[in-house]
Amino acid sequence: MSKPDNVIKLLLIEDSVDEAEQIISMLRNGGIALRPSRAANEAELEDLLERQPPDMILANLGSRDLPLRQAVEAVNRSGKDVSTIVYGSNLTDNQIVEAFQHGARGLALQNRADHLQVIVRREFEALTMRRSVRRLENALRESERRCSDLLDSSRDPIAYVHEGMHVRANRAYLETFGYEDFEDIESMSILDMVAADDADDFKALLKRLSKGERPPQKLNLKAQRGDGSTFDAVMEFAEAMYEGEPCQQIVFRQQVVDTVASGELEELRTKDLITDLFNRKYLTTELDRVVAAANAGTSDQALILLELDNYKTVLDGIGLGNTDLLLGDMASLMKRHLKETDIAGRLGEHTFGIIVSDRNAEAVAQLAESLRKAFEERIFEVGKNSINLTISVAGSLIVESASNGNAVLDQASVTLRTIQAEGGNRARVFDPAAKDKEDAEKNRHWLKLIKDALGNDGYILFYQPVISLQGAEGEFYEVLLRMKGPKGEILPAFFMPIAEQHGLLPQLDRWVIGTAIKAIAEREQSGRKTSFFIKLSPQSLEDPGLLPWIALQLKNARQRGDALIFEMPESKVVTNLKPARAFVRGLEQLHCGFALEQFGSGLNSFQLLKHIPAHYLKIDRSYMADLPKNKENQERIKSMCDQAHNAGKLTVAEFVEDAASMAILFSCGMNFVQGNFLQEPEQVMTYDFGGG
Repeated sequence: MSKPDNVIKLLLIEDSVDEAEQIISMLRNGGIALRPSRAANEAELEDLLERQPPDMILANLGSRDLPLRQAVEAVNRSGKDVSTIVYGSNLTDNQIVEAFQHGARGLALQNRADHLQVIVRREFEALTMRRSVRRLENALRESERRCSDLLDSSRDPIAYVHEGMHVRANRAYLETFGYEDFEDIESMSILDMVAADDADDFKALLKRLSKGERPPQKLNLKAQRGDGSTFDAVMEFAEAMYEGEPCQQIVFRQQVVDTVASGELEELRTKDLITDLFNRKYLTTELDRVVAAANAGTSDQALILLELDNYKTVLDGIGLGNTDLLLGDMASLMKRHLKETDIAGRLGEHTFGIIVSDRNAEAVAQLAESLRKAFEERIFEVGKNSINLTISVAGSLIVESASNGNAVLDQASVTLRTIQAEGGNRARVFDPAAKDKEDAEKNRHWLKLIKDALGNDGYILFYQPVISLQGAEGEFYEVLLRMKGPKGEILPAFFMPIAEQHGLLPQLDRWVIGTAIKAIAEREQSGRKTSFFIKLSPQSLEDPGLLPWIALQLKNARQRGDALIFEMPESKVVTNLKPARAFVRGLEQLHCGFALEQFGSGLNSFQLLKHIPAHYLKIDRSYMADLPKNKENQERIKSMCDQAHNAGKLTVAEFVEDAASMAILFSCGMNFVQGNFLQEPEQVMTYDFGGG
C-alpha cells in the first residue's frame, strides 16, 4: 500500500499524543502509507472534516475528550463517506456492542499490531470499493443517458424487444408506426408491427429466438402501422442489453427527413417552451451530474422544488387558457432570485426544480425562504385577473453519500408533500446529516419512554376476537400491546423497533404474558373459557428462563396451559429455527399452543412443519387482498386449508374485511377468522361469541 493513490488520510481520536504516535507507528511498520492528523475535541474534528476530509477515523473507545457518539454525529453532519474504526484494550461486550450501534464499521485490538493493520486495510479497501461503485454507477448512468440520447436523436426507427415485447423505442420508431407515445406500444408484441402476409414467418422467427438461436442480420418484410397501412421494410437485428436483461435491438432502415436545424433541435430537446426553463429530462440529467460531483467530494449543492399551492383552485379562477401565461410569469419571477450558475427547470405541470451550487445549508434555506416570500408579496396580472399566490418550497442538500439523482429528488418531493400537508406557503430544506441527528435524538427519547413505561405501568393490552367458523368451544382473542400516551394509546410500530434495537423485547414479552394470564384468570372465574393468541419476539427464544417462568405464572394463577397460544411470523421462525424448535417443544410440555403467522409467505411453508409442530397456521394477509375477485387466491387458500387439516393443523385467516370474504373462507374450510370487519381491537373483551 505504498503507492501514492493508496495513501490513507487517517484522522485519530486519541486523548494521548504519545498513544496516537504509537498507533501511527504500528500501521506504518506494517507497510501502510498514512497521512495522519489528530482531533482532540469536537471543534477540531469539524474543522478537519471541512478542510481536509479523512478517508478513515481511528477512534480510541476510551476517549474522554471526544466520545465516539459525538465523533460519529460530526461525521454524519458533514455528509462525508468516512470509515470509522474503534480500538481499545480490555473492552467489555457492552462497549463493543455500543460502538457498533454508534456507527463504528470495525473494531481493532490496540495491543495487537497485526490485528490493527488487518482491520485498517480491510476498511480502506471497503471504502475504496464504495467509491468505485459510486463512480461506476455514475459512469453507467452517464453512458445510459448518452445511449438514450443517441437513440432518441437517431433518424432510424429503433426498438428494444424482450421476449417479443417492446421495452424501449425511439421517436423515429413511434413516428414510423403512427404512435404518439411509447406508452401506446409498451409491452405490445413486435408481431403487431408485421403485416399479416409475413406474420407466420415472423412468429416462427420469434420462437427460434426464444430458444436461444441467433437472429438473422437482416429480414425483408412488410411492416404494418397503427392505422393498418403497410410498407416495405428491412429489419436489422442485434443482441443488446436493456436494464440488465438480454434483448434484441431492432432497426428499421427508414429514411426520415430532418428539416429542423441542429441548433433549434437542441433547443427543443432541452427547453420547456412555455416557461423557457430547462425541461424535466435535462434537469434530471444535470441532477445526476451534480450527485456524481458530490460523490467525488464537491459540497454546497442542493436541489430545490417549488410548487404552486392550491393549483386547481387557481386554475379555476384564471381559466385553462391563461395557465401558460401564469406559469411563464412564475418562471420569470423565480429566475430573478437565481445565480447564473443555478439550473432551473420545469419538472411537472406546476412544479419547478432548481439545482443550486456554491451555497451552504444556510444559504440554501435563505434562498428557499426568499422565493416563498417573493411569491407571497407579488400580485400576478393574468388576463383580466389580478391574483395573489402562495408556493411551497422544499429543498434537499446533496451530500457525498447521496446514492443517485432519483433519491435526492424523492427526498425533496417527500419534504414538499409534507409542508403542503401542513397547509403550504412554507419553505423547508432537508439536511441528511441533521436527519441522522434528529433520528438519534428520537431514538433516545423513545428508549426512555419504553423503560419508564416498564417500571410505571405504562402499557395496556387490547383484544381482537378470533372467531371460529367451525364451532370451536370457548372464546378466542388475539392480545395486542399498546403504550399509554398523553393523548391516547401508542401503537407498537412507534416503540417496538427501538425496544428491539436495545434488547428490551423479552421484558415486554414477559409483561404481556403475565398480564394476559391475569386476564384469563378473571375470565375463567366468571365462567368464560378463553384462549389468547400472544405474539412472541425472536429475542425471547434465547431466554432460557422464559419457559420455567411461564410455567410458574400458570401455576400461581391456577390456569390451564392451553389457554395460551404463542405466535411468531414464519420468516422469524425460519431464521431462528433451532431455538424456535426447542421453545415449541417446551410449550408442548406446558400444553400451550403455538401458531405460525404470515403462513404461506415462504417458498415451501409446509416444509417448515416438519421442524416446528405448530398447532395453528395464520394465513398470510396477502391472500386476503380483494379475495372475492381473486380466484387464484381462493384456490390457494382452499389448498392450504386441505393440507393443514390433513396434517392436523387449524387455520386462521387474518385481516378479513368484508362479508363476501367470510363466505369464501367458510367454503374453503377455514377454522377461524379475524379482522376489523368483525371487530377492531378494543381494551375490553366485548364480542358476543354466542351470537357469532
